[in-house]
Amino acid sequence: MPAYLDTTPCPTPAWLPEGHSQTIFASQFSSHHHTSFQRERVDTPDGDFIDFDWTAPGLGPDTTVGPDLFARLAETAGTATASRDGLVLFHGLEGSSASHYAQAISQYFRARGWTVVVPHFRGCSGEPNRLPRAYHSGDSADVGFMLDAVRQRLPQMRWHAAGISLGGNALLKYLGEAGGTAGWLAAAAGVSAPVDLMAGGRTLGTGLINRRIYTHMFLRTLKSKTLQKAQRFPGTIDVLRVANARDLYEFDDAYTAPTHGFRDVDDYWTRASSKPLLMDIAIPTLVLNARNDPFLPGRYLPTPEQASGHVVLHQPAQGGHAGFPTGSFPSNLNWLPRRLAEFFRTGR
Repeated sequence: MPAYLDTTPCPTPAWLPEGHSQTIFASQFSSHHHTSFQRERVDTPDGDFIDFDWTAPGLGPDTTVGPDLFARLAETAGTATASRDGLVLFHGLEGSSASHYAQAISQYFRARGWTVVVPHFRGCSGEPNRLPRAYHSGDSADVGFMLDAVRQRLPQMRWHAAGISLGGNALLKYLGEAGGTAGWLAAAAGVSAPVDLMAGGRTLGTGLINRRIYTHMFLRTLKSKTLQKAQRFPGTIDVLRVANARDLYEFDDAYTAPTHGFRDVDDYWTRASSKPLLMDIAIPTLVLNARNDPFLPGRYLPTPEQASGHVVLHQPAQGGHAGFPTGSFPSNLNWLPRRLAEFFRTGR
């Protein structure tokens, strides 16, 4: 059975007429509620660490994350003030729990009694990770580790997972690889996921806005963090190639691919893409991509025949990348968390 295709529009404002304006305005100017998190550091089997940011009803700035907190969350789950539902939210490239989409989504679900946790990919929590490696778009092994850690802490919760952009691709790849063993998750969603990394990477490398705004923004922090790693781990990173990288293709070829076990950037972008694995997803999963996303044009999005019957492909004409702004000036970011909540509730 093919996936279900939903083309219901996202009602973006008329004064944000295309994908670039919707992406940039949502990121920089749209209004949204803010939430605070409490951090837990979890060591990985390879000697590194991952920081998990938690928020839940009653979780205040002075709360200590640890066994006592998880016991209290377990006791209150399903009461009048707290739901049994939980959400694991994976951020995008160079994102964090402070990203606009993470703030908007986390606050929306927390206000409805959910427990929300944002695990940070290695090196994205504000502190350098311990190893020469970092993270990448197909990091499904780390996604699995993060999900297992959350499940171990609150096994009685009804867990859902969502990933934005890079986090969405990594989550979808994990779900395809896991198949039925991911069935402990009630539902999942990949939002603005670059499911075809080759197409998305090459798109970001072309055009004035793509190169001067998006690529420049990503490379500014990626190159800085990678060159700092090179000082800590001499001889492990090609400093000259990283410093001279002009786009994500050159950066990923110089650092991401060789550091994370890929032959080169073409091998990385091919093997890390989630699109070929959408047919193997075995739990209810929303794959939400605006067709005017400047990171991945609509012609590269999956068709119903390229995904399993457990998948809903929602492809509105408007929305931009990880944006979906709606409402009067300066717009708001309410549409996306509401869409996620609707899917988690109804499966459509």
